[in-house]
Amino acid sequence: MKLNDDWNLITRTIMPVIYLPNISGQGSAFGIGDTTFTAFFSPSAPAKWTWGAGPVVVLPTATDSQLGNDKWGLGLSAVVLTQPGNWVIGSLFSNVKSVGGGSGNDFNLFTWQYFINYNLEGGWYITSAPIITANWEASSDDRWTVPFGGGVGRVMKFGKQPVNMSVQAYVNAAKPDIGPDWQLRLQFQMLFPK
Repeated sequence: MKLNDDWNLITRTIMPVIYLPNISGQGSAFGIGDTTFTAFFSPSAPAKWTWGAGPVVVLPTATDSQLGNDKWGLGLSAVVLTQPGNWVIGSLFSNVKSVGGGSGNDFNLFTWQYFINYNLEGGWYITSAPIITANWEASSDDRWTVPFGGGVGRVMKFGKQPVNMSVQAYVNAAKPDIGPDWQLRLQFQMLFPK
């Protein structure tokens, strides 16, 4: 959204659908996780580098206690990217801390998602966009999740609605003791360009 001649507001909402196998003896779970909403204030003038920064809010929307924290969270987020030729290269950073809510555990979560896309013809692209996380509430040897991998995606239209769909697979090179060895990400993203 254009705020004025100098600034845009870019929003990003993530509502994850999660399947968690029985890895901790608590049984498996399937449902919606906590929702993350981010608002980036970004300069509107075209430039070689695009950047934005702003607040991030975690809403306790999980349908199962294993899939979320039952607490609200607030923090800051920033993104920077460039688009040389067919490439899109950038990084997104955020840190969110619990600020209240239900009976869930307090959290203090750092996220770094670097992304490298190579755009092909017909809206197809090859991507690597792992989500590296640190749980600052965990012990130092059980804090990080560091995945490596990638996948393929396509930007297309359903009727008049532009969407971004991708499938990506990652192996976790570092993970908490009860964390998964790998991740499969299926993404369906509705786009609302200005």
